[in-house]
Amino acid sequence: MAKRGTLLIVDDNRNILSAVKLLADGYFAKVMTLSSPTTLLSTISSEQPNVLLLDMNFNAGINTGNEGIFWLKEVNAKFPQVKVVLFTAYADVDLAVKAMKHGAFDFVVKPWNNDKLVETLMNALESTKEKGKKGATVPQRSEIPMFWGTSAEMEHIRAVVERVAVTDANILITGENGTGKELLAREIHRMSARCGKPMVSLDMGAIPESLFESELFGHKKGAFTDAYADREGKMVAANGSTLFMDEIGNLPLHLQAKMLVALQSRMVVPLGGNAAKPIDIRLVAATNRNLFSMVESGEFRQDLLFRINTIHINLPPLRKRAVDIVPLAGIFLTHYCEKYKKEPLSISQAAASRLTSHTFEGNIRELQNIMEKAVIMCDGGEILPEHLQLYVPQSQSRGTASTLEEMERTAIAEAIESCGGNLSMVAQRLGITRQTLYNKIKRYGL
Repeated sequence: MAKRGTLLIVDDNRNILSAVKLLADGYFAKVMTLSSPTTLLSTISSEQPNVLLLDMNFNAGINTGNEGIFWLKEVNAKFPQVKVVLFTAYADVDLAVKAMKHGAFDFVVKPWNNDKLVETLMNALESTKEKGKKGATVPQRSEIPMFWGTSAEMEHIRAVVERVAVTDANILITGENGTGKELLAREIHRMSARCGKPMVSLDMGAIPESLFESELFGHKKGAFTDAYADREGKMVAANGSTLFMDEIGNLPLHLQAKMLVALQSRMVVPLGGNAAKPIDIRLVAATNRNLFSMVESGEFRQDLLFRINTIHINLPPLRKRAVDIVPLAGIFLTHYCEKYKKEPLSISQAAASRLTSHTFEGNIRELQNIMEKAVIMCDGGEILPEHLQLYVPQSQSRGTASTLEEMERTAIAEAIESCGGNLSMVAQRLGITRQTLYNKIKRYGL
């Protein structure tokens, strides 16, 4: 019998990987193995396997199968053409039914029967060919996926997200700029019952303060100068879905009251209007500011904070999860090799060491930018330290800020600290508008 198709096996037991690979090599043209699901999505993206044999438990002492279900959902969402067979040592009928409901092709129990395992895998391979004959198209490759990593903090956050994403509880995500707050919001939306509709996003740091009310609640024709037609606000646009409000700490006090009423009554009155529109939204808000301190200083309503803060998730800075830096860099590397149509690249040991020791004041956003530049600059098959072009603040390398940009960054950082995070006071002290301040904060990763 001619060998055909590609099989990817993911199991944390290397003995099982060896045994199954030895068996499957007689039937599949190519068999690959992974001892951890950390690089599962990037491997599928680059290798395009037909069948995935996926273990359901990767942490010692945990046999709930939740990890297998999670990765099953990830693969089905991003690579629906891949047939997934789940592999577990725990014969649980309820878990098998749950897995099938989430799109698993089949379910194999350890210890396995060789003939049964081969039959299941080959049936999965045949089903991909039948689907292809019907004219199924290979989906577009997805954007960069959510990467949880292996740090203790992120594992805890992932457990919380898995528990609360399926509910309609409002969620507040805090953390420094560039830590992935919007990406986490999208992951929460994807895992929720509202995922059938697109998430609606509103960045309060990117719009003029004069347009906050119109953007959030909408307006009627003639409500203000240049209001030539009725306009639907983001809260109405997100009806039946998730509204992601980034930089919610920038919302002025008078609009905080109106927003609180809207969330409590689930009704929105547009600017210049009288009739209320019903809304059904799930709010996910994010900020890099300390809303609790803002409550104490009278800048943020305590009752609104209670309303949006049903679940609070604080994303750690990248420097506190150094174990995840190189794997995350690998995901960006795969993404940008595909984007710029380059052959797959690897990260040299020297470059990996440089990345791990870097402070990453701009967090994940900075790492992503670094890897994009590295892919563009690399002509060989390996990313070297010189391709990274790591930015080291002049104040760190020479003890002083010797460039205009670094002087500006230092001045803004010191002003933010001395003003206790009050951005209105910071803008006034520096003699710039709040919008200009927001743009510079994002630019410098403050």
